Amino acid sequence: MSGVLALSGLSWTVGGSTIVSEVDLRVGEGEFVAVIGPNGAGKTSLFNLISGLTRPSAGRIELDGHDVGAEPPYKRARRGVGRTFQSSSVFPTMTVAEHVALASRIGRTRTDDVLDRVRLTHKEHTLAGGLSHGDKRKLELAMLLASGARRLILLDEPMAGVASGEVPDLVDVIRDLHKADGRTILMVEHHMEVLLGLADRVAVMHHGALLAVGTPGAIMADARVQEAYVGEAL
Repeated sequence: MSGVLALSGLSWTVGGSTIVSEVDLRVGEGEFVAVIGPNGAGKTSLFNLISGLTRPSAGRIELDGHDVGAEPPYKRARRGVGRTFQSSSVFPTMTVAEHVALASRIGRTRTDDVLDRVRLTHKEHTLAGGLSHGDKRKLELAMLLASGARRLILLDEPMAGVASGEVPDLVDVIRDLHKADGRTILMVEHHMEVLLGLADRVAVMHHGALLAVGTPGAIMADARVQEAYVGEAL
């Protein structure tokens, strides 16, 4: 299994406070790794470091063997890194197809192909402002694919705010991106029931550090993880 992403001693300190502490993690080609942890554990901060929004205080970030720790986000995007955020961000007065067409100018991907893969073909003429939250998440995935996010996709709590009835279909779309397309995915998610059918491995963060890494079953049985989650749902 060749490596797509390698983090070595990755740290981020602000005003004397350590937000991310010496994280070592390797993600293989086509692997799905879920990142979990209590609120404030440093999960989104880790994604900010990987995507280039934040410059690390120490350590290395390697993508396909290249040290990208000093590269801005747009250069990492050119290397095939794509990222979504906790809050959906779409243009409410643009149609679904227009969003994907705009992203396709970068990635040169057919709009209809991308919409089919995220199950939004029937809503291509719908204004994004009229979409359900689950469909907005699908649209964000479509834009990532259209823009050329071919090496590494970072999904920051894609289920947040999505109605329970829409979760299974969104999970299926993400599973297809991983299984059918062989995409390498790193996903922050709080709910283990969502991750059980998706993740190859789970990485647990606590107080900014990597507490444990293993299969979903092993992580759920880990006493250290259970202790870290005292008072929160695992």
